[in-house]
Amino acid sequence: MVVADGLKTLHKYLARQVLASLSLTVVVFTFVLLVGNLLKEILSLLVTGGARFSLVLEAVGLIIPFLWVYALPMGLLTATLLVFGRFSADQELTAARASGVSLISLATPILLISLACCGLSAWINLELGPRSRVAYKNLIYQARYEMATVQMPPRTLIHDFPGYLCWVGENHEGYLKDIQIKQFYAESDTNKYNFIHAAEGRLEVDRPNKLLTLDLTNAASQMSDGVREHNSWVRATRIIIDLNADTNQVYHPKLSDMTGGQLRAQIEELRRQFPMTPGQKQDPTLPARVELNREVAFSFASFGFALIGIPLGIRVHRRETNIGIAVALALTVVYYSFILLGESLSARPAFHPDLILWIPNFIFQAVGGVLLWRANRGF
Repeated sequence: MVVADGLKTLHKYLARQVLASLSLTVVVFTFVLLVGNLLKEILSLLVTGGARFSLVLEAVGLIIPFLWVYALPMGLLTATLLVFGRFSADQELTAARASGVSLISLATPILLISLACCGLSAWINLELGPRSRVAYKNLIYQARYEMATVQMPPRTLIHDFPGYLCWVGENHEGYLKDIQIKQFYAESDTNKYNFIHAAEGRLEVDRPNKLLTLDLTNAASQMSDGVREHNSWVRATRIIIDLNADTNQVYHPKLSDMTGGQLRAQIEELRRQFPMTPGQKQDPTLPARVELNREVAFSFASFGFALIGIPLGIRVHRRETNIGIAVALALTVVYYSFILLGESLSARPAFHPDLILWIPNFIFQAVGGVLLWRANRGF
């Protein structure tokens, strides 16, 4: 009875320690990954003044669930290394063994936590992460589009306006110089256009109605109907661009940004539209199958990381946090190398890249199981 109560106390103690460390490490890894993504995609918008602070907050909220795909397994691996490293260094493991408690018994609640993390990872990988990623990409895409249309960056070819091609030499808060605009009369026929060149002009933005008004002065016009050109000069002219006419400014998700259901639908559609024939070497469904296997296989990373993290934490036998993080990063690099290898071979079916993605799970679980058994025996 005393041993049972002591074991229950140890289970609660280790579970609390792992969950606390897991929460902290997930926050740290999420922050590191978040900074990298924000610097890469949002910093340019902030520098040019095109991103509002509310947009940055919204982007952060959307990208965090996608980053959990990577932060959760890495956090669990680091947490098990740190907790069991301290548990062994403080001689608590020795005391537990002296009381007749085995390591496998101590590790049981941690392995159950890792299985719960696998279920959470599966939901994040297959549903929440891809949807958040697409919403984030759409937000960034629209922000860049809005910045380009509203600010008209100088010395940059602007083709974001429906039916127009624009270029300005200078833009000082809406006062434009050296303006060149090509207005196409038919989207399918680029030979019919009106080319306008103006020395200066003024840009006004009607945000609620999504209208841009360009008041040009000293403008020269050259019209072409596809056969003849007509030149004219006007002292002033006004061009109103309706941004509501453009309905294509959305982000179309890649395979890596699709949910599990979308990938399965893509595979079925490809099989229906492009059935395999005898002797055909290329399988059009392979890239989608590789991506689906990657998302499912990576959902089991937490269990393998926990299995290998517990005995390695005991073997490292150190209390220093930096040692545990270094070991965790090294193991993560090994795991991701197989993921990158499988994705790089997605166009080569002879290597079975969809199966390569499962290799790190088998290796980590097998090695972790052997190390845990040996540590339980006291080797």
